[in-house]
Amino acid sequence: MAMHESWLSRFLGEFKAQQYESEFTQFIRELKQQRPLLEAEQRKSRAIWWDHTQDLDERKREKESRVKQQAYVYQNKV
Repeated sequence: MAMHESWLSRFLGEFKAQQYESEFTQFIRELKQQRPLLEAEQRKSRAIWWDHTQDLDERKREKESRVKQQAYVYQNKV
């Protein structure tokens, strides 16, 4: 049994040595190497659109001012 385990460990060792990396992962890694400020730019852009405080009064006003739409908009009102 010991011979079988050593053969198996050698066989599996060959697969561990070969680290697979997808084309997408390679692309992202190379892109980050070419543009080291990319992540900082992404955070800055996110802050413009998403990371800001919410005005609860304005959200309430928007919700109250919505006009209810019928289920099927192209159907004539009966």
